[in-house]
Amino acid sequence: MSTKDIQTRDFLVEVGTEELPPKSLLVLATAFQGNMEKAFKAAGLAWESAMPYATPRRLALLVAGLQEKQADRRTTRLGPALSAAFDDSGAPTKAAAGFARSCGLDVDALDSMARVEKDGVTKLAFISEQSGQETIALLPDMVAGALAALPIAKVMRWGAAAHEFVRPVRWLLMLFGRETVPATVLGVISGDVTYGHRVHHNGAIKINEPADYAARLESKGRVIADFSARRARIREQVLKEARRLKAQVDIDEYLLDEVTALVEWPVALSGSFDEAFLALPPEVLVLTMKTHQKCFCLRDKGGALLPSFITVSNLESTKPEVVVAGNERVIRPRLDDARFFYDSDRRQPLESRRERLKQIVFQEKLGSVYDKSLRVEELAGYIAGQFGVDAEPCRRAAALAKCDLLTGMVAEFPDLQGVMGGYYYAEATAGIYAADAGAAAGRASVEPQKTKEKAKEIAVAIAEQYMPRFAGDALPVTDVGAVLALAEKIDTITGLFAIGQPPTGSKDPFALRRAAIGVLRILVEKRYDLDVYGAITEAAAGYKTVAADTADVTARVFDFLQERFRAWYQDEGVAVEVFLAVQAVRPRRPLDFDRRVRAVQAFLQLPEAASLAAANKRVAGLLGKQDEPLPNEVDETLLKDEAEAALFEELSRLKELHPAAAKTTDDANDAERYETALSQLAALRGSVDRFFDEVLVMCEDDALRRNRLALLRELRGLFLQVADISHLHRA
Repeated sequence: MSTKDIQTRDFLVEVGTEELPPKSLLVLATAFQGNMEKAFKAAGLAWESAMPYATPRRLALLVAGLQEKQADRRTTRLGPALSAAFDDSGAPTKAAAGFARSCGLDVDALDSMARVEKDGVTKLAFISEQSGQETIALLPDMVAGALAALPIAKVMRWGAAAHEFVRPVRWLLMLFGRETVPATVLGVISGDVTYGHRVHHNGAIKINEPADYAARLESKGRVIADFSARRARIREQVLKEARRLKAQVDIDEYLLDEVTALVEWPVALSGSFDEAFLALPPEVLVLTMKTHQKCFCLRDKGGALLPSFITVSNLESTKPEVVVAGNERVIRPRLDDARFFYDSDRRQPLESRRERLKQIVFQEKLGSVYDKSLRVEELAGYIAGQFGVDAEPCRRAAALAKCDLLTGMVAEFPDLQGVMGGYYYAEATAGIYAADAGAAAGRASVEPQKTKEKAKEIAVAIAEQYMPRFAGDALPVTDVGAVLALAEKIDTITGLFAIGQPPTGSKDPFALRRAAIGVLRILVEKRYDLDVYGAITEAAAGYKTVAADTADVTARVFDFLQERFRAWYQDEGVAVEVFLAVQAVRPRRPLDFDRRVRAVQAFLQLPEAASLAAANKRVAGLLGKQDEPLPNEVDETLLKDEAEAALFEELSRLKELHPAAAKTTDDANDAERYETALSQLAALRGSVDRFFDEVLVMCEDDALRRNRLALLRELRGLFLQVADISHLHRA
């Protein structure tokens, strides 16, 4: 906001607390800034910029160029019209007297009250001048309100007072320029001091003016207040330490955020653990170290895990080896626990747990996880048939996919569901697809022997069933994994719609929107040409006991997927008109839908596009008004005007050439067919423009009129083989 020609000062507020929850720190800091900016706007105060700060022990905001005082305001309050304010003798009416009282004036003041004309009517008006308040007087309530509105899941109380906040508040810094803002917020009196690092400088630091805050806190207090700067320093230190060890490091961005929220003065250190733990699946090691110790894992040049890690300490120790030893001492029992779960889980085959899935409720109205596995097994077989993929491994993977939910490892690390199932299935097929075939052969197995390739496909598919788990996540690599992931997601979406629990507003407890995008991504990016409407119909058939009208469920789920497509294309910058043009012809295959969108997007760039879109819009309007059926074919003998004969000839020629008229296949040429078709149809522009310029479609001669409409129907029909381009017309 511009502050030109306005007296301004910088404003700084810092709320010092006990250690804030790390996973909420960024959210709280961003919300605090947003709430304060809303308060400034509501008060009519201008400012230049706002910079949030956040560490484990503080939330702060530096506002540059904040207006010192509200502007004076003139308000005009309109009263009754003059004709209704005074009677024929000029005496005030009850309406006028009431207006005067509401303005705090005597009736006698009406004669001197202003007159304002509005909408051609002269009315009484009360004009008042209101002086703006000093900003320093407004800030205490603004800060208190902004803190009270933070998205805090669970508040705390401390001491004998009734104040509530995410963590106990220990100090409050509020400066407006060089002046301390007098305030008491959450039971704490404001001042001009902050506090440094709990170990390196656990004492007060005076801040003379807001702009000095971050630099003084870092130099004197050993606290890097800027979250992004602290995050960058941690990344730099971790990479430097990895280079020193001649290793590669996994920098998980979510872990980096969490570590940044845990420290105020980061120092990266490296440690190690027993090589024997490398026998555990790498995902187990990584998640154990990330979840429990907030460590970054190291790999060799080939990508294999090393028995080493990097931790980030919250202090610069004079004896860093002691800090490292402490981390190594703590990490060992965590890895021992993981090894215990892994060894215990492998004592029984994965399939032996399937029966117990009946005890786990998937959703109250949709039955158990076992019931879901049966539905997914059937749907996977159907989708496999549509893809021309061997259905046996797809069905087998679906049958076993949820069994690892009952393992100790997944109970400890829910994020490993699916992943551990893949490992345990591989163990159950010892000697076929096990890394340690000799050891595995000594364990009991009820798994029927399969070919080496099928066993591998099933194991990988179980691990891939939840992919993609989040936006930008990898897709299943195998056909069996893709089939299982599709069946899993389509079944979940269809089931929730069947019991009337689709996403509403911001509420989506079963992450159906994410699942829908996952379905579309797999089909489009992996180029699987699935009739998704047919797959939804198959899924809905499994819910006949809970849905009275499965056809309606299918239609609603299909529409839901299309809306997700719309959001996807908007994110890609595709114009909504392009999406609507394709949606209008209801393609049932997402891959086909995408190819049409790309073709329409290319067509939109042609110089003929606007004119043809307008013509199609006009044709759609004319045809939509017809109540009586039109002739099945155009009667060439009724083409009286040269312009309509020329259009008929062009249409006849293009019908033979039109690539989109051929049945589409699953090869990449479909996209080219659609684009070529629209490119050829663009050549109709001249004939179409001439037709509408020279031919009266809605003439009085019934036969001529109906024949001309039939001709236009053929024109529109050719375009509709790709999309309804009338949606591209912008009136």
